[in-house]
Amino acid sequence: MSLNIEYSDKMHFASIRADFPILSQKVYGKSLVYLDNGASTQKPKQVINNITATYERSYANVHRGVHYLSQISTDAMELARGTVRGFVNARSDSEIIFVRGATEGINLVASSWGRENLKSGDEIILSEMEHHANIVPWQLVSEQTGATIKVIPISDSGELEMSEFQKLLSDRTKLVAITHVSNALGTIVPLSEIIRYSHDAGALVLVDGCQAVPHLPVDLQELDADFYTFSGHKLYGPSGIGILYGKESILESMPPYQGGGEMIDTVSFKGSTWADLPFKFEAGTPNIADAIGLGEAVNYVSSIGFDAIGAHEASLLSYATERLNQIESVKIIGNASNKAAIISFVIEDVHPHDVGTILDRDGIAVRTGHHCAQPVMERYDVPATVRASFAMYNTFEEIDLFVKGLQKVQEIFS
Repeated sequence: MSLNIEYSDKMHFASIRADFPILSQKVYGKSLVYLDNGASTQKPKQVINNITATYERSYANVHRGVHYLSQISTDAMELARGTVRGFVNARSDSEIIFVRGATEGINLVASSWGRENLKSGDEIILSEMEHHANIVPWQLVSEQTGATIKVIPISDSGELEMSEFQKLLSDRTKLVAITHVSNALGTIVPLSEIIRYSHDAGALVLVDGCQAVPHLPVDLQELDADFYTFSGHKLYGPSGIGILYGKESILESMPPYQGGGEMIDTVSFKGSTWADLPFKFEAGTPNIADAIGLGEAVNYVSSIGFDAIGAHEASLLSYATERLNQIESVKIIGNASNKAAIISFVIEDVHPHDVGTILDRDGIAVRTGHHCAQPVMERYDVPATVRASFAMYNTFEEIDLFVKGLQKVQEIFS
């Protein structure tokens, strides 16, 4: 495959790469090749500098102070909320809730909406490719409410069995909780179709968007999802911050998830009343600097644009897939026709952890294990896989080094 890029050419992405200080370092004397972006992306200097500036010049608690610094921090945090709202095209800032990450977002919905609305005989539909964060909270709420869980199977190529999904839907289905992009396989699910079928059956839809928002545009008004959640650290932003989107009418009907400061209107020993959205679900002092940093990460990604990001990452994925298919002992797990820039694979007679360890000594960072998706591993009858996940700052030359490292693995184990 040619290394020529037809859109904004390689120089554009070389300049993007220069925005990420960590990528210039050496690991064991080798240039760092970071291919673990599905777990967490690196941070551009724009985000790092933004967070530093917040702590150095404008940090104070938000929403509660009348002094200058509190007003500056409050305005910056609410500006970030509005930036995220525009990024995913939510209808209102009130629908954007700051959480610690997608895991907390899903647990919030499971605990607040689930305990209030699910009962014995109700059904929740998940898919076989879900991250543990979109499985375990529903198991917990099912134990508490008596609701049952149904599972959409996936094909050998890693695609949802949509005909089986339609069979699972019934008037007992109250919620469909689904990933937008599989973290273990890279599969992009037909989300619009899933939401339409679910709504026709009277069910709400929660979407785990962690692996989607770094790679493709998300329009929540067009999708019509009832809940959508993602983590900042996978979107070139800080860890410990994320977003839960919910339709305002649904959020209004839900009880608070946690109690404390910020989420109240009035408090007395006779009882308390709740703050308006989104603050009803933001108890306590929030992660102020990182919320502001997430807004800066969204601005950074938006400035580059998903047309350019998508074209570059699609080229990386195609090139890496072609190179790996040339290695006879490599078997790629998940070959969906519509994929994000993620490749999971195994090497015959070599444990994935050994692959990862050898690559690491050459400065190449990949993820090995079950990727918090053990049902996927069970589906393909493998204990674990090696996962290479690409971002907009990765290069074709890095893929060549990655393949060279895999050839070294073969030599060692042959």
